[in-house]
Amino acid sequence: MSYLGEDIKKLGFGLMRLPKLEEGNIDVEQVKKMVDEFLAAGFTYFDTAWAYPGSEDAIRQALVERYPREKFQLATKNAAWINCKTREDAISQFETSLKQTGAGYFDFYLLHNLGESRTKFFDDFDMWSFVQDKKAEGKIKHCGFSFHSTPEELEEILNNHPEMEFVQLQINYADWENPAIQSHGCYEVARKHNKPVVIMEPVKGGMLANPPETVAAVLKKAESESSCASWAIRFAASLKGVITVLSGMSNLNQLRDNVSYMKDFHKLSVAQMATIEEAREELAKIPIIPCTTCNYCAKVCPKDIGISGSFTAMNIYTLYGNLETAQHQENWLVKMHGRNKAGDCIKCGRCEKVCPQHIAIRDELVKVHNTLG
Repeated sequence: MSYLGEDIKKLGFGLMRLPKLEEGNIDVEQVKKMVDEFLAAGFTYFDTAWAYPGSEDAIRQALVERYPREKFQLATKNAAWINCKTREDAISQFETSLKQTGAGYFDFYLLHNLGESRTKFFDDFDMWSFVQDKKAEGKIKHCGFSFHSTPEELEEILNNHPEMEFVQLQINYADWENPAIQSHGCYEVARKHNKPVVIMEPVKGGMLANPPETVAAVLKKAESESSCASWAIRFAASLKGVITVLSGMSNLNQLRDNVSYMKDFHKLSVAQMATIEEAREELAKIPIIPCTTCNYCAKVCPKDIGISGSFTAMNIYTLYGNLETAQHQENWLVKMHGRNKAGDCIKCGRCEKVCPQHIAIRDELVKVHNTLG
């Protein structure tokens, strides 16, 4: 099956985690060097978003103003669920992106982070027809969306909008069978609908670059010279129907490592896939809260606590020891979804009576509160 973007090399430059100067601004001069080396190696796909502070402006300076427009593909995104009260508010994001990037048009334009309550904004503002109109005008070459939710919801969206040309999904070997992410299930839905996939978070926000020691040992035993990050990206790039795999590169060393093994990319062999499976098995041995995000607990909680989101965040901390990332996840999955935090638990016990996994939810929420705050 031929697919959209088959001539694009399988590494994309994600622009969400660009290098920063001491005062917090993006280091545009370093970004220029990264862009130069990325293009020189034959890679051409750059991914930004209206919602990434300073990113669109930085890529204008580092890429758009320095290279012919036909030498690269630029993707950006529309987050209609952020501070938009009218269709005009949502549309203004597109115009802002055009101005900030100076790109003239976007090769790939995405409705950003669909799923759960966020999809409704794109429906209410009919952003589906807007992107088709812009495609007809030549301002967008290809329309798609990024997605964070269940396979069932992805199925519904693709049934309702077969005109969407591609989907962007969170896929990595750690989340492949994770019930909170369901990478494998979402990927299979996209394949069922013959939609090419752009992969995001292949290194799980950098955490698979430094996985737990037992996992790293498996990967290093198989290939002592290969970085742990390389295994994660190569796994994602080995999947069928993939346009490109985005890596949020933050410095030249990360870029050079990625380019070194992706420049002449070959899909993982059967033996290498077996190594990935062994690494996944080692991850599974680490004791985490066995929450499947069924959310039965949420339906009976009188304090409306984001229990499953709290547990997902705590599991990230347990697995990877990264407090900042775990707290960021808790903020997104709990606060940003309108739920209360673990510390608001009144220990009534209703949640434990309906939990299919028989989790000691009250005790675990205390641990979450003590660890993540």
